[in-house]
Amino acid sequence: MREVIWGSPQAQLRLTLDAGAPAALSPVAPSARTAPPTPPAPETAGHPPMVEILAVGHGRAPNSLRAAGTAIGSRLRPVRHGVTRDGLWEVFEVVQRDSATDLAVTTRLARRDGVGAYRATTTVANLGAMPVLLQAVTSIVIGGLSDYLGRLAGARAWQARSEWCAESRWYPVELNSQAGLADINPTLHGQDSRCMYAITSTSTWSSGQFVPVGGIEGTGRALFWQLEANAPWRWEVNAAANDYYLALMGPSDPQHAWIRRLDPGETFTTVPVSFALAEESPPIGGLPGRRPGIPAGAIGELTKHRRASRLETGADAGSPLIYNDYMNTLMGDPTADKVLPLVDSAAAVGAQVFCIDAGWYDDGGDWWPSVGAWEPSLRRFGPPGLAGVFERVRAAGMRPGLWIEPEVVGVRSPKAAALPEACFMHRAGRRIVEHERYFLDLRCQLARDYLDSVFDRLISELGALYFKWDYNVTPGLGPDDADAAGPGDGLLEHARAHLAWFEALRARHPEVIFEACSSGAQRMDQAMLSVYDLQSTSDQQDYRLYPPIAASAPMAMAPEQAANWAYPQPGMTLEQVAFTLVTGLSGRLYLSGQLDRLEPAALGLVREAAKIYPSFTAHHRAGLPLWPLGLPQWEDPVVAIGSLAPTGALIHVWRRAAMAGSPGGDPSRDGAVLSLPAFAGGKVTVRQAFPSTLPAWEWSWAAGAGELRLDFGGAAEAARSLLVEPV
Repeated sequence: MREVIWGSPQAQLRLTLDAGAPAALSPVAPSARTAPPTPPAPETAGHPPMVEILAVGHGRAPNSLRAAGTAIGSRLRPVRHGVTRDGLWEVFEVVQRDSATDLAVTTRLARRDGVGAYRATTTVANLGAMPVLLQAVTSIVIGGLSDYLGRLAGARAWQARSEWCAESRWYPVELNSQAGLADINPTLHGQDSRCMYAITSTSTWSSGQFVPVGGIEGTGRALFWQLEANAPWRWEVNAAANDYYLALMGPSDPQHAWIRRLDPGETFTTVPVSFALAEESPPIGGLPGRRPGIPAGAIGELTKHRRASRLETGADAGSPLIYNDYMNTLMGDPTADKVLPLVDSAAAVGAQVFCIDAGWYDDGGDWWPSVGAWEPSLRRFGPPGLAGVFERVRAAGMRPGLWIEPEVVGVRSPKAAALPEACFMHRAGRRIVEHERYFLDLRCQLARDYLDSVFDRLISELGALYFKWDYNVTPGLGPDDADAAGPGDGLLEHARAHLAWFEALRARHPEVIFEACSSGAQRMDQAMLSVYDLQSTSDQQDYRLYPPIAASAPMAMAPEQAANWAYPQPGMTLEQVAFTLVTGLSGRLYLSGQLDRLEPAALGLVREAAKIYPSFTAHHRAGLPLWPLGLPQWEDPVVAIGSLAPTGALIHVWRRAAMAGSPGGDPSRDGAVLSLPAFAGGKVTVRQAFPSTLPAWEWSWAAGAGELRLDFGGAAEAARSLLVEPV
């Protein structure tokens, strides 16, 4: 048996490359890193193929609904492998062949020095004389999990529900449980189990049901992954003989009506996926008796990997403070009389970007079905027009920005009839329509040319330097025209065309900041996050419901990209104003609210938050996320999120009051105990970094346990940002 050990020293991989079997991939358990290589034990031998390919006419054996057991996957044989450098990335490539179909299959694993995470893709090339109809191709299959994470009975899978205004709700499932993988005694049956635990997304809201991130927490170790796809994706944890394994993939025929006709000479590359490994990763989560520990585990490694993977143009350097006029403020009805006072007040508190949200183009009073032409309204902004408002923004020292939803055209837009029919997605010969919007098909050059003309005009003629990029509807399975083998194929190629076109747009306008909104956070995937500057984390308008969303966002993105709304309003108490501002400061402060109508003391809190924001975001960029109370549950009365940097920990804590139909606070609970083992055994100082003008919470430090004990002082509803530093 030929084995190659490769990868980051703290998270090595084993590649099994036998001439008579498919290539296999598994993590290297710590004990194997210092001992001489030995053949795997019988119960862990025969890890699954690292690539599975389902194709018409080939199928699976035995038949199941899993990605595993494909005939082509079982026939693959490694022919060569090697390590190369691609800039800052080290790349390991394995090439395999299937003699029956003449498919050449190249799996590419890439890593950055000092990061215990990997990106994987698989490319299938048809070297034969006949077409092959692909139905599913895994990006990677990782076997040997019982050796690395421990037996199934001790493992938990992590996933997050993520609907509109209720994003990032993380929870664990015991894999060896009623909801997980059943032990059917496969030896007695003479074949592997068909059991699987799978999460699948649909259409182009990549995080519209589940966050495209998952993980398995084992005995002292963890494996977390992300699917870098702005189109459908799927992950499976499957049971095998005395083992279990993970399959990561994009769309497939069984789940997404995806078929790709691969003619001779053609290639297909899977969606990228990334995974991170960590030894002795403290459990992440809020189950009784389980503490989250320091961010030295897989999420920390995945965070470093995300940062290393981002396209940064410099326009967003320093994370300028953005004010947006939508949330709980103008709500899509901007006019000169309403906007101009907000421009002055936003500039006065220190905002650097002023974004006019939806409605700036609408003259009919209903902005939703009229999108598509992206021409400024002739009635909303008086004689100076939108250009005059932008001049006021620039004169106040801010960059002007606009909300836009470029991938759709409203049914009442003049562009619905003016654009060529080829610009739109079609199903069964008719335009796809959802909620009074048609969908541009970005596989079409005419559609891309039109959007290029829109952005070039808004940037060069109007001077927009910021775009809030929304995406409020999704087209289902996708277009099924003659250019695609099926709707799933059409949808995947549309999503890829979007990313390629957008990167070209960014290259042409490197001075512009682009926010990924997508109906709150319905495309919270690394494919988008790697090319956009920031991500709106929710459309949630209730400031009391936002903390668990904000506190969970760093599970899916680098904390400095997580744009959390803060919307102070007239009539709020000072504690409520501070509460919503702490939400913003816990990630990237995204400011809204009727600032022009705030009382002086409330406005003072906003100014203080704006002043301290640069140091907070610098701390986020330098640190890794930690959860001192575990990942929050939706109704937790106390929520906390922090970032641990070399200088200390910046921690944000919310005490949520009980309210009808909302999170149930516990009025008798006047404090919390935060787990900070990074500082255990030493002394610390704790400073209330924000707000400085409201009463400070009392604290005490239990050095042996590494616990910070907070006293809320009887506050029913309050929030604080605390800086914890070692002495």
